[in-house]
Amino acid sequence: MKTSWRTASLVATAAAVLALTTACGQDAGTTPASAARNAGATVAAGDAAEPGGGTAIGAGNGYGADDTQDSTAPGTPAGELTVASDPGLGKVLTDGSGLTLYRFDKDTADPPRSNCSGDCATTWPPVPADDATAGAGIDRALLGEVTRADGSKQLTIGGRPAYRYAKDVNAGDVNGQGVGGTWFAITPTGEKAGRSAPPGLSVREDPELGEIVVDREGRTVYRFLKDKAWPESVSNCSGACLEKWPAVAPVAADDTKGVKKKGLMPFTRADGTRQMTVDCWPVYTFSGDKAPGDTKGQGVGGTWYAVSPDGKPVGAPGA
Repeated sequence: MKTSWRTASLVATAAAVLALTTACGQDAGTTPASAARNAGATVAAGDAAEPGGGTAIGAGNGYGADDTQDSTAPGTPAGELTVASDPGLGKVLTDGSGLTLYRFDKDTADPPRSNCSGDCATTWPPVPADDATAGAGIDRALLGEVTRADGSKQLTIGGRPAYRYAKDVNAGDVNGQGVGGTWFAITPTGEKAGRSAPPGLSVREDPELGEIVVDREGRTVYRFLKDKAWPESVSNCSGACLEKWPAVAPVAADDTKGVKKKGLMPFTRADGTRQMTVDCWPVYTFSGDKAPGDTKGQGVGGTWYAVSPDGKPVGAPGA
């Protein structure tokens, strides 16, 4: 069939528009999961799509996989679930093929709800509930299901939606553990397998001081009353003082737990290094604290005090 110049022009124009759209980056929510998988686009770790297949949460278009093809299609039956023992994680659930099952921190268990769809569900295929059965060591009462946005039934363990991971190819693989800080192998009771790293800053209940901030190693965090807060954020501890009271290195706000977010930021010291602040006040640890939980720096010189979750110096005069 002959092609008129008008038809050829329209085809050429459409091709140019498509090329421009692809180069500028198409919205992840408008790209079919199968197309994304076949294209083999590189993706980042740990994000998830909004319920109903909306725009992905977080930067990029990825969920922890690269151009590796799915090891199991989203509709692959679960079969008889078994309890496997992993050297680093302890007891984890696997499907009938021995593939590890995972849970997602952005999901909910009460009520059960999956927040992984679209491209996320390509990287983390939901485990179908239809034929799942409980093997030895698994409480059948903990197995349930949740209806996904597409109407399919997804297996839940203790209320938690269960998934496989595209990079797990062989039985016993646990490549999805800790991806993005939100994906973890699931235990027979629906809990996270293993232990994730403690946050950079968190809160501990001290028997004498109450709630105080501690670092990743469990060391007490202190404030120096001679410092200044934002907008200056000045540390007046340097030289020998800094050897005795090491500055706390910068910590990402989302790598904290229980600490007030406002005023949680790093600043640049006079020597050019970066130091963390809580409520905009520079914070330190104490070289005299030899074990997690020690508070030997409390009240030293009448100027050093442990820090409360809102950044106040615990026990300081007028605090």
